[in-house]
This record gives sequence, structure tokens and C-alpha cells, in this order.
Amino acid sequence: MTGIVVAIVLYLLLMIGIGVYYGKKGDSSSEGFYLGGRKLGPLVAAMSAEASDMSSYLLMGLPGLAYLTGLCDVGWTAIGLAVGTYLNWLFVAKRLRKYSYKIGAFTVPDFFSKRYKDEKNILTCIAAIVIIIFFIPYTASGFKAVGTLFNTLFGVDYHVAMIVGAVIIVLYTILGGFLAVSTTDLIQSIVMTIALIVMVFYGINIAGGWDAVVDNARALPGFLSFSSTYDPASGTAAGYGPITVLSTLAWGLGYFGMPHILLRFMASKNEEQIKTSRRIASIWVAVSMFVAILIGIIGNAVSKTGMIETFTDSSSSETIIIALSMILSEHGFFIALVAGLALAGILASTMSTADSQLLAAASAVSQNLIQDFAGKKLKDKTSMIAARSTVAAIALIALFLAWNPNSSVFTIVSFAWAGFGGAFGPVMLFALFWKRSNLKGAIAGMVSGGVMIFVWKYLVRPIGGAWNIYELLPAFIVGSIAIVVVSLLTEAPSREIIEEFESIGE
Repeated sequence: MTGIVVAIVLYLLLMIGIGVYYGKKGDSSSEGFYLGGRKLGPLVAAMSAEASDMSSYLLMGLPGLAYLTGLCDVGWTAIGLAVGTYLNWLFVAKRLRKYSYKIGAFTVPDFFSKRYKDEKNILTCIAAIVIIIFFIPYTASGFKAVGTLFNTLFGVDYHVAMIVGAVIIVLYTILGGFLAVSTTDLIQSIVMTIALIVMVFYGINIAGGWDAVVDNARALPGFLSFSSTYDPASGTAAGYGPITVLSTLAWGLGYFGMPHILLRFMASKNEEQIKTSRRIASIWVAVSMFVAILIGIIGNAVSKTGMIETFTDSSSSETIIIALSMILSEHGFFIALVAGLALAGILASTMSTADSQLLAAASAVSQNLIQDFAGKKLKDKTSMIAARSTVAAIALIALFLAWNPNSSVFTIVSFAWAGFGGAFGPVMLFALFWKRSNLKGAIAGMVSGGVMIFVWKYLVRPIGGAWNIYELLPAFIVGSIAIVVVSLLTEAPSREIIEEFESIGE
């Protein structure tokens, strides 16, 4: 246990140290705080984007779901996410970098506003509100993961652990801004990778070998199928039809609207490096999700040996890596250090997303709401105070939402993911690729997509049957239709907007 504590403490001190370093060295302007002066190299851009994307669901949500229900549900989700990652880098990244640089935008709401010449900043205001609404529960899922980790490991009170983790995340985000967040994300992606590799090989070993893992999975009805899923309550296979598959694949649509990922595109040093970043990001995402799912399957086999308990619900199954790490830590101090590094991977997956979300939310309030929409121009120093205060305020609200230790990381993340995908995804794609789209169409698309998330999740989806579709898919479709219909029914964009659009090129 001492080795675990040492590894985690050193890791947390390193994160704070990076925040302090960039706080002293970094650009003190708003663009420097939010975009790091657009200086991200290909490796940092790729890995910080994907580390901020692969939140605690990579090391908790995906393994936990695979442990309970097998390959089908989590497998289709991973396929959708892998395809979405590649397409986002392929189509959106380069054009958004060029477009945002040309019009001088350094936040996502700012890009929407300047793209459509929104002089009243109505679109900016709506976009900022969307960011605040959906980033709060997203950040809450990260804090929940931190609380669960330390509560399970050391018996520390869940709420105390969650508060301490939140303070550390807020601290280095406030101190260092975008460069600190991106640098820590790169380190966190490395730690997450090490954690995944260690857990796979160790899990196979204590499960009795690869054959034992496969035999256990085959013995569970539907566990290894892509057309049915294992029901742990009844011990039988449950059907997984084409509509459900399509609904699950729709996770990939979320990428087109994720502000914390889109910011990495905007912050890239130049357009030429995007191709390299795309290759790095796509490979890492595909491999890391595959390994995470594999850990869940392996963990189920380990439970059958009696070395760890048998988990029966999502909130407990999401601790599978923690349970494996605890066994690993029993083999001496230096092995415990490795276990601690693996557990730091859970912290990494959580922190790399939470810090990015807090930074995006801070920009939404201090830049987009206060300055752009309300028209209160702030000096850089005052703007930074507003941004940092926003980070702290949102963290407090997220702590309140994560107060229930029995909430599921995967469930919370899926709702927030749908929110951004439905509200921002269609608007981003049409803003980049359809010159006939206009401001009124963009507003209609953002509002209708965002509202449909709530309507479908709480009014339609509970009906069940064919209506049990992930809310992101209908919201994305409704938002897209609204943009096209309203844009065509209203006046065409000005010649200035059209010429600016055409000047971006391919």
C-alpha cells in the first residue's frame, strides 16, 4: 500500500508542478490562457485531444460495462467512437484550424459567432449556456471517479476524497491555463497507456491464462456476441437489434461537437501537422479502447477464481481496475509502485478531461457571456480573474452533482456527450462545409438539437422498444434538419460571409 501512496502522491505533485511552471512562463493574454497561443505540436495536440476525450469512462466505464454484459454493447460503442475520432480529425480539424485563425476566434462559441457575423452575440450566448449545462455533469463524472478511487483504495470518505481531487484539478487549471492542461494531458495519456498494459497482462496471469479467460467468456450466453448481450441478472443472452446497434454507433457523432476536443484543433501550430496528429490520435484511441474492453472481460474471469469479488451492478463493476491493482500491490514495494502508476491512470483519465472541460467552461463565461454577449470589455487581468472564478464555481456545482457515490460514470458521461454532439455537432459541420447556412439556421439547429436531448431522454426513450435510442442520434438529426430548413427559408448569407467561407479553401 505504501508504494501505491508514493506513486499517486508523486503523480499529483507533478501535475501541480506543471501548472505552476506554465503559470509563470505562459502567455498571460486571453488567447494564451485559452489556446496556448496556438503553439501545440502534433504529438501534444493529438494526445491532449484524446486524453481529454477519453475520460474516466476509458478506465472505469468501458471495462465496467464489458465486465457486466460482455462485448456487444461496449464493442459497438467503441467502434462508433473510433470512427468518429478518425472522421473528426480527417474533416474538421484542418478546416477549423484555418477558419478559426483567419477570423480570430479562440473559443468554440467565438468561432460560431464570428463565422456568422453574429453582431448581437445571440449564438455566442446560447453556445456558452450549452457548454455550462453539459460540462457541469461531465466534470461531475470525473470528480465521482476520483472519490470512488480513493474510497475503494484507502477507505477514505468518498466525499473528502472527491473534494481533494477536485481541488488539485482546479489548482493546476487555474495556474497554468491551456498549455498546462495540454501538457498534463500528454503525460496523462502516457500514464493511462501504462495502466492499461499492466492490467491486461497481470489480469490474464491471475485469471489462469488466456485460455481460462476465453473459456469463461464463452460460458456466458451472449458475452462474446455482437448481436446479443449478456444479462448478468438472469444469466441469459438478451437481443441486440439493428436499431440498438445504430443507436450505439451514434456515439461517434458526438466528436463533431466536443468543445474540449475542437479547441485542440484550433490550437494546433499549423494545418500541415494535422495529418500526423490524426494518425497518432486514431491509433491510440482504437488500441486503448480495445485494451480497456479486454480488461473488463479478463476481470470477469478473475472474479470466477475468487481473487476479487463478483460485481453485480455498474457502479461496482467500474472499480475492476482498482480491484486488480490492489492484488498487484501485495507483491512488494516496487511492484506496488507499478500498481500505483496504474491507479494514477484512473486519475489521469479523470483529470485530463475535467481540466479541459473546466477551461472551456471558463472561456464560455468570462469571454463569451461577460464580454461578447453582455458587452462588458475586460482587461486581460480582469478576464483571467473571471475565468478562474468560473473554474472554481463550476467545480463546486459539479461536486454537488457527484455527491451520490452510487451514480454511474458511464451514464453521466453518455448524457453530457449526447448534449454536445446534438447541440454543437450539426452547427459545426454546417458552419465549416455549407456556405448557404446562416445565423438563423445555426441558432435553430443549436437550440433544437439541445432541447431534443432532454425531450428524447426523459419523454421518448422511457417508452422503450423501438424508441429506446440513444438521444444523441435523434438530436443530431433534428438539429441538422433545422439548420437546413431555416437557412433556406431565410435570407442568404451576406457576400462578405460567402467570400470569407470560400477563402478558406479545402
